[in-house]
Amino acid sequence: MRARPFSSQSFPDSAISGRRDEPETASSTEQGAHIIVFPEDGIHGFNFTRTSIYPFLDLMPSPRLVSWNPCLEPFRFNDTEVLQRLSCMAIKGKMFLVANLGTKQPCLGSDPGCPQDGRYQFNTNVAFSDNGTLVGRYRKHNLYFEEAFDSPADVDLTTFDTPFAGKFGMFTCFDILFFDPAVRLLRDFEVKHIAYPTAWMNQLPLLAAIEIQKAFATAFGVTVLAANIHHPTLGMTGSGIHTPLKSFWYHNMDDPEGHLIIARVATNPQGLVGTENTTSEMDPSHRKFLKVLSGDPYCEKDAQEVRCDEAAKWNLNAPPTFHSEMMYDNFTLVPVWGKEGHLQVCSNSLCCHLLFERPALSKELYALGVFDGLHTVHGTYYVQACALVKCGGAGFETCGQEISEAEGLFDFHLWGNFSTLYVFPLFLTSGMTLDTPDQLGWESDHYFLRKRGLSSGLVTAALYGRLYERN
Repeated sequence: MRARPFSSQSFPDSAISGRRDEPETASSTEQGAHIIVFPEDGIHGFNFTRTSIYPFLDLMPSPRLVSWNPCLEPFRFNDTEVLQRLSCMAIKGKMFLVANLGTKQPCLGSDPGCPQDGRYQFNTNVAFSDNGTLVGRYRKHNLYFEEAFDSPADVDLTTFDTPFAGKFGMFTCFDILFFDPAVRLLRDFEVKHIAYPTAWMNQLPLLAAIEIQKAFATAFGVTVLAANIHHPTLGMTGSGIHTPLKSFWYHNMDDPEGHLIIARVATNPQGLVGTENTTSEMDPSHRKFLKVLSGDPYCEKDAQEVRCDEAAKWNLNAPPTFHSEMMYDNFTLVPVWGKEGHLQVCSNSLCCHLLFERPALSKELYALGVFDGLHTVHGTYYVQACALVKCGGAGFETCGQEISEAEGLFDFHLWGNFSTLYVFPLFLTSGMTLDTPDQLGWESDHYFLRKRGLSSGLVTAALYGRLYERN
């Protein structure tokens, strides 16, 4: 059955209050958008204490218990001014609307989890239908240094149904790195589209906003409507509408103004095809990869002779390993020298491999890195990562630094013996440009990424595995 497309939009900016929301919703309506997503913290901002944010919090009834249209029934609940305004915007724009706000919920002293001030405060996403009805509420579970808010005792697994694209799920910012709610939502509810408000501070080379948004869409075969707050002075930019095969994004660290992204995407996103049907047996680079993976010698036949390279032979002149900090983690790396080769680098139980050819050499230093361990800075979670990165300079100690421009071109296979099924393909080229792998998948208990014909210099190609049970 042919997929029916729908129009969606993501709006990165620091506010939607006042009159600024009216041109955005009007513009979206004129272009036939079905749904709009606004960023995390876009209404109330951030850097609040628990006390200072209180005047800005709305009372939040559960849409599972109450059917309510705040625009048409404004006096039904007190302290719901923001919800009323959002509901009316959805009606005026004739589209579904997802936004983020702060909410409050009174609690009793008999509740063992009740804070001392007698109320819960939540970082909350809300969804409204095109007639203004509240259809979804999600309270952020994985808080990121947010002392003004509480994490709900039970994880919200929130979905809402639409007439144009079926079921949507939603979660917020840091949630994307954890099993609950992000993975469980997709696993248990067959969600194909994610509304994702975020206030993400970019961190290269592995966790830029658009990089992880795209990786999530690709890894799970879903559409991600990601609205990041636009605050370049704090390193916050990068929104997008991402499908597994294509992305429409905005990343700008120079312009203080946000940008409205509108795209038409399929109701049933098509993912990258797995190993079984994609690559022709005649593709010499993939044939060589399979030979290396099997441990058999790889042989090439030209007009004069047959040449064989034993796997062991590649290690006779292996480049030196070294250590460098990347993403606050101690990566083990090897330099990527020469026009072609096969490299391996290991840490704990993870071994990463790179089989590469370069159409031309550049003066830049690239390195293949591995990390298999507990990440403990700005959050604690277990990571297995294989990463091909451009270094910040000529020295080994610069590998892992944040850079966004590159000239080096590669045709390559990158793979590792990951201990998790949850592997996210990160792929970034020069000028904060997203690229899509030619192929992803499992082969002989190794997860691999294949790419030929880069259109611009490679900044990062990485496989970022999450072992949720070891957090």
